[in-house]
Order: sequence, then C-alpha cells, then structure tokens
Amino acid sequence: MITRIFTGLTLLCGLAFSGLALAQQPAPTPAPALTYALAEQAMTAALAEARANNWNLTIVVADEYGLPVMIHRMDGASARSYEIALAKAKVVQETGISSGEYGTRLAAGQIAEVEGGVTFAGGVPVMRGSVRIGAVTSSGARGIEDEQVSLKGAAAISN
Repeated sequence: MITRIFTGLTLLCGLAFSGLALAQQPAPTPAPALTYALAEQAMTAALAEARANNWNLTIVVADEYGLPVMIHRMDGASARSYEIALAKAKVVQETGISSGEYGTRLAAGQIAEVEGGVTFAGGVPVMRGSVRIGAVTSSGARGIEDEQVSLKGAAAISN
C-alpha cells in the first residue's frame, strides 16, 4: 500500500515539474508577414522608380498567398496592365521565382505551367530573411522596365 502511494506521489510530482519546464520555454518567433505598412513602403519605392522614368504602370504588392495588399494604377496605365500585374503575382506565389525566370524555365520545359500565369518579366518575390512573404509586380511598360520598378519596391522592404 505504501509503495502504491509513493509511486503515485512520484508520478504526480513528475508531471507537475514537467509542466513547469514546458511553460518556461520561449514562444516560437512568428513568421514574417507582409503588413500593410510594408506594402506602403514597397509601393512608395516602386512608384518613385516608375515616375522617375515616366512609365505609367499598374503596381501590385501581394502577400504570400498572391492576394493584393495594395494596388496602384497610375494615370495613363492601360486597363489590361491590371490583369497582367495580378497574373505576375500569381506566378511568383505559385513558383517562388520571378515571372521572367518562370517564362525562361517554362520555355525550356523545366517547370510546369501556371494556369492563368504570364511569362513576362515584372513580378519579383519579396524576401524577409529566408522567407518569401509576397511579391511586387508591375505591368504597363516593357518587361525589363516593369521588373526594374518591381525590384525597387521589393528592395525597399526585403532584408
């Protein structure tokens, strides 16, 4: 009888102390996310680059799911540039690479086609550390010019 009581108390103390040890472990660091404030910073940088070059673009800052956090269609940007910029965001979200790189790999048969995606340059991933938190995409100029604008936006918030 005494052995059972002692065994029960030992187990009870062991459980109590193990709970204390678990409670003292630090909480995991949350994954970085594309906040509205970060999207504003990226958009400001991208718009400045577009304006400096007199390019009228549609610029999208999208989160890691490819959903727009911010969209800006500049005066004079074509209506079609809106759909293309969103398609570039979809490509970056699904592949994790730039839309231009996706086009190159698709043409070489190295990657599967993204339904509704486009192969034009201008969509780039946004990285925080080693985590992809979203994309900046631009459309309305030549692909290389769109990409130049998107890279400026992404660089403003990447680290």
